[in-house]
Amino acid sequence: MRLMTTQDDARWWAIRGAQNMKPATYTCPLCGKRLHAMSEHMLVAPEDDRARRRHAHTACVVAARRAGRLPTYDEWRATQPRGPGPLSRLLAAVTRRRATRESSR
Repeated sequence: MRLMTTQDDARWWAIRGAQNMKPATYTCPLCGKRLHAMSEHMLVAPEDDRARRRHAHTACVVAARRAGRLPTYDEWRATQPRGPGPLSRLLAAVTRRRATRESSR
């Protein structure tokens, strides 16, 4: 079963452990089975959007993580292209300034 928020909507997921003392029952978005709030479980939130967080079985989250379906922010960020660092930007600015001075002579 897929997550309630499709994986195309969320680039990364915030994941943390949870356990509640209130007598509530949730439906795991990963397997569709019942989950009792008093049992140890996990909270998964797409892009740390707490309004869309869902309670899931720990085993389901572990399986989804192993399959690569729930990347964390750090894992997602590592796949993103990096811009030039501060030293590269400074060197480019100095080079442009020198070129401007030489062309105005």
